[in-house]
Amino acid sequence: MDRLASMQVFIKAVETGSISAAAELLNLSSQLAGKQLRALEDGLGIKLLNRTTRRQSLTDSGRIFYEHAKNILAEMEAAEALIAETRSIPRGRLRISAPITFGSHALAPELPEYLKQHPEVSLDLSLTNRTVDLVEEGFDVAFRTGELPDSRLLARGLSPLRLVLCAAPAYLKSAEKLNRPEDLQRHECLVFSHTSLRTQWSFEGPHGLVSVPITGRFSTDSGEALRAAAVAGMGVLLQPHELVVREIEAGRLVRLLPDYEPPARPLHALYAPDRRMTPKLRSFIDFALKKFGAGWRRTSGSP
Repeated sequence: MDRLASMQVFIKAVETGSISAAAELLNLSSQLAGKQLRALEDGLGIKLLNRTTRRQSLTDSGRIFYEHAKNILAEMEAAEALIAETRSIPRGRLRISAPITFGSHALAPELPEYLKQHPEVSLDLSLTNRTVDLVEEGFDVAFRTGELPDSRLLARGLSPLRLVLCAAPAYLKSAEKLNRPEDLQRHECLVFSHTSLRTQWSFEGPHGLVSVPITGRFSTDSGEALRAAAVAGMGVLLQPHELVVREIEAGRLVRLLPDYEPPARPLHALYAPDRRMTPKLRSFIDFALKKFGAGWRRTSGSP
């Protein structure tokens, strides 16, 4: 007979007031619970409970044993919890979806640190600007920019992405002066076709929010292609800071309208509510919040 199981029956019988109540609580039959209690008493060579058809009470020895048995079981539960915690090491493959620009220039450079911290996890990073279906396509977590539609997905808010207005010195040399957002209507704008940025650009200025309709002869859903076009002098670019920071540092692009700040684009990490919060998923969400949570800024080249 399992001594610990018998001790558990005894403790629950004391706490509930009867063997039958203890049996129900432990999902045992009353007969099995009674058998375990008798085996415990026989093994100890003492009577623990005085039992009649109407009531039970602890013997003096039973009272002493009860206090020690409670401590023993509490220690055992603590030990089991510690073992369970050691088994909850993040492991397995984690599938991640992220927008191309954020994924390439912000997320990917941080992933080696996560993999170093969690050597039993492997990452599968898919970069796309389309909205993936986490459940149908088997992703554990997806990063999304922009306002979120109502959905059944769980979202963890991250620090918004800052946008930067810039152009190449060669373009600015031959273009009209650009002193305020409204002047963009007379400029060749490089159009990001994937979001609302394809039709208008907005700025927070000294007199509030200004939205300007924009047009351009070159549009694409690739931020990298737009950056290359801007460096080549094809027009004015509005893209995330992470995409253009090195070009600005090198002087290949120049930041424009510093008194007018484009509203930052919301950024979230999403996962399905019915997806079990495994150690690998929890560890990655925590990592993302630490790296890209409130106050996150790339340290180099901040305009």
